Amino acid sequence: MQRQRSSALLILLSLVIGLTACGEPQRFAALPPGTTVLAFGDSITYGVGAAAHSSYPTQLAASTGWQVVNAGISGDTAREARTRLAPLLARHQPELVIIELGGNDFLRQQRPAQVKSFLQTIVREAKASGAMVVLVAVPRLSMLRATVGALEDASLYEQLADEEQVILVPDLLSSILSDESLRADAIHPNADGYAVFTQGIMAVLRDVGLLGADS
Repeated sequence: MQRQRSSALLILLSLVIGLTACGEPQRFAALPPGTTVLAFGDSITYGVGAAAHSSYPTQLAASTGWQVVNAGISGDTAREARTRLAPLLARHQPELVIIELGGNDFLRQQRPAQVKSFLQTIVREAKASGAMVVLVAVPRLSMLRATVGALEDASLYEQLADEEQVILVPDLLSSILSDESLRADAIHPNADGYAVFTQGIMAVLRDVGLLGADS
């Protein structure tokens, strides 16, 4: 079992690193320990599907020494999340904001163009605060594709990342939720899935220079 988990992690990280490298990402200075990071999202950011210590913000903080604020709310949508971002930015003044939203909008049959608009508002508000922004791509949930292990990112995430010039984490969540061994249910990772999710985000941050090579 451990060998299978290790293999899944290596495959997913290779995929994420390869995709970010193809885009020749902009390089940034590494963020030192103690940096405030806002993890802004829904139940996946909160950590539903595993124990609290397995949530990706908790694991990211432990691995980097950053002060990672878990601002995930189960069931939150990009539409609703717009109203709660400004107070969080004012209170925590993060240097980095990681946005993981949109899945619940898709479950509510929201049109992709509208979801993109909601996310664009969030991204622009985070950028206006002076923070760097990372956007985590989310799949449009399809039970058929999930069953056969073939979920794909909604295309709006790549489009939005290009338009707003923010860092994209592509194909990570789609790959995890396509792997039955890494998910607690159809829409949430399990503890192993959150470990892979954390390492995938760290791989992208390392690739663009925000995370030092020794982290």
